[in-house]
Amino acid sequence: MSSSRRSHRVVRGRVPRGALVAGAVVAVAAAGTVTFAAWPDGKGGPRSAASESSSASESAGAGQDDAKSADAGRPASPSPAARPTRPVSGPPRTIPFVREVQRGRGTGWRPAPATRVVVAAGSEGALADEGRLLAGELGKGYAQGVAARPGDVELAMGAPGTADAAGGPESYTVTTRGGRVRITGADQAGVFYGTRTLKQAVRSGGGLADGVLRDAPAKPRRGFALDTARKHFDASWIEDRIREMGDLKLNELGLHFSDDQGFRIASSSHPEIVSKDHLTQAEVRRIVTLAASRHVRVIPEIDSPGHLGAVIAAHPDLQLRSASGKPSRGAVDIANPKAARIVDELLTEYAELFPGAYWHLGGDEYRALTVSDPESTYPQLTREAHRRYGARARVQDLATGWLNDRAATVARHGKSDVRAWNDGYFAGGVVDAPKSREVAYWTGKEIGARKPLEYLREGRKVLNVNDEYLYYVLGEPNTFQYPTGRRIYDEWTPRVLRGSEAVPARYDALITGGQLAVWCDYHNAQTQAQVAKGIRLPLRATAQKLWDPRKPALGWEGFKGLAGEVG
Repeated sequence: MSSSRRSHRVVRGRVPRGALVAGAVVAVAAAGTVTFAAWPDGKGGPRSAASESSSASESAGAGQDDAKSADAGRPASPSPAARPTRPVSGPPRTIPFVREVQRGRGTGWRPAPATRVVVAAGSEGALADEGRLLAGELGKGYAQGVAARPGDVELAMGAPGTADAAGGPESYTVTTRGGRVRITGADQAGVFYGTRTLKQAVRSGGGLADGVLRDAPAKPRRGFALDTARKHFDASWIEDRIREMGDLKLNELGLHFSDDQGFRIASSSHPEIVSKDHLTQAEVRRIVTLAASRHVRVIPEIDSPGHLGAVIAAHPDLQLRSASGKPSRGAVDIANPKAARIVDELLTEYAELFPGAYWHLGGDEYRALTVSDPESTYPQLTREAHRRYGARARVQDLATGWLNDRAATVARHGKSDVRAWNDGYFAGGVVDAPKSREVAYWTGKEIGARKPLEYLREGRKVLNVNDEYLYYVLGEPNTFQYPTGRRIYDEWTPRVLRGSEAVPARYDALITGGQLAVWCDYHNAQTQAQVAKGIRLPLRATAQKLWDPRKPALGWEGFKGLAGEVG
């Protein structure tokens, strides 16, 4: 999303269990057991003094024995520390809400002085980081490869073919019984999310009630996107958002670090384009490492062929000009081979800096395609389109070819999961984007904008970045207003892709998820601290609706109060 765009824009996840209806309570034919659709009941117990997640707390457990704990060999007999001083009851109060709660009998679990976080034998290689992190956050001891005692929290990977591994990616199970807690998951992310549930439950209610929690996300892509190009954000601020995202079970951080107003990551290939205030590559590596520890993937975006003003400032010969000589702000001349060469050099450099398969190509608001007659306004682009793709080709085909070529560049560096903004896809041309490329749908206000259904009917995957609900635009230019958590919580779901109208449910599987996005059109309108405060409730509401899009039984005021409890 670009500056001009933002200035005027007003899964294959798990199918929810059939027995769970929003707010319902369903009896299960088992002695003393009840299964709840797990929306908090507003009766959380006293808040725990467990520490907030921070750099200090992360290292608190690092000094523990990483091999066999000194407690190994002690008998796993019940101890007073295993019994909570006050019973814990009711579903855990967390954001997002746990989707299935099976109540058991017992007094529950609270952290006690002797409590440890124990990684089970066989899971040490996969879960040591998760275990140390939770131990540090709770201020408790850490052990691995030893038997859990009453009072402990045990983490384990679900064995293949068992119920613990059957919930799909990012799913987890928390079993509280006999004064101890066992967290298992289908993958490392699932176990990590189980630890987030426990952490929040301790904060909001002091511990966990006896029973079984089963949970999994509705959508595989749950994100937060940050425009660091127009406004520089400190590395420490970004790291704080990553910690916040991890606790909310969000798993994608989009970094839009190149635009007309700035280029915000140091470059060795083209240092001349880098803004004075920027992230060093060492800071980016630190951000990426922290994100990986929270199971957050960082998805970089070098927007092109528009929004390249910072590149054009250092290379003015790349700027697109009309037949009359009028320059097009931020747009490079895609008939000029030098433009492709410089952008590819940047893509190659940053593809090595950002690991993983994910990349955002941009593709929005290319000025040549925002005029009524691109072919006559930019004849050099028309000639190049004809040369490359034949006499029927138009400027839109040249733009599509440009994105296809950039996708080929990052593909050579392992980037196979690629997305572009919805106004970077065109109908009726001779060149098409591959169906595997994800559509990041942000607006229907652009000239010639296509409705979401057109992409869905083509079988394309669509990421929801609806500018009506999910755009936090600094300074509120034109018709923009800062999004409210209440509006997201009460009205929005991943199927609401454009405006406030939902697409038919039959397309739900093609909607991969969504993200709350911060755009810095007026970069001085808010400080970093004000941005963090302003997005706090919208981010929590977005996390809730991406994890479970059904209408919650807990009203907005209750949710807002819960957000204050869990941090």
